[in-house]
Amino acid sequence: MGLSINLEGKVAMVTGASSGLGMRFAQVLSMAGAKVVLASRRTERLKELRASIEAEGGSAHVVRLDVTDYDSIRSAVAHAETEAGAIDILVNNSGVSTTQKLTDVTPEDFDFVFDTNTRGAFFVAQEVAKRMIARAKGAERNGTPLPQSRIVNIASVAGIKVLSQIGIYCMSKAAVVHMTKSMACEWARHGINVNAICPGYIDTEINHRHWDTDAGQKLIQMLPRKRLGKPEDLDGLLLLLASDQSQFINGAVITADDGMV
Repeated sequence: MGLSINLEGKVAMVTGASSGLGMRFAQVLSMAGAKVVLASRRTERLKELRASIEAEGGSAHVVRLDVTDYDSIRSAVAHAETEAGAIDILVNNSGVSTTQKLTDVTPEDFDFVFDTNTRGAFFVAQEVAKRMIARAKGAERNGTPLPQSRIVNIASVAGIKVLSQIGIYCMSKAAVVHMTKSMACEWARHGINVNAICPGYIDTEINHRHWDTDAGQKLIQMLPRKRLGKPEDLDGLLLLLASDQSQFINGAVITADDGMV
């Protein structure tokens, strides 16, 4: 096995790919040689990303996905495999948050966060894993090598450390942490490695304005090195977990937070 990471011949599906970390994840996987499936509700943004990936010589497909809709999940995964081929790598990235005190949380607020971050993440992984498992069983019957499949769930340091004003988000990401471990345990025998990345504070287009506020600057000053991460700071970890080089890494929950936790 070489030391460089080459994903040529692999198909990678990235949810929440229309902006922020998801967009960067798709770009990096493509640069490593994977054929990428871009999944999100905002298909116009995905089409722009597809064009930029193809302009760099990559291969990308667009599928509409609403992770809060079970039928949409099943349809999107089926469409992805029809268009791009069997999914080898899933980057389970869709996520939302709200900022409020726990005493102000409404049932609608709770469902908004959990429907995307926890329920949606679970059923996307489940639908992809069903297909990965079917291929693994086929390989066993045929006496061929077990396919190497990878699921990377994007959790958060908030799933490990409680942060104020985003309690529901913290709870939803803590669920993703344990979901990752459960999936890793149950699906390991099928050649599926399931791991989680827990990013710290990353500056993206979604939260950039917040970091310019007094509250945002105060948070930055509390960090060990008083700086934010950039989406590209997660490149190496993502590529490792998506690749065959991670074959002995399963059920890991890895922080990428510059020492925050």
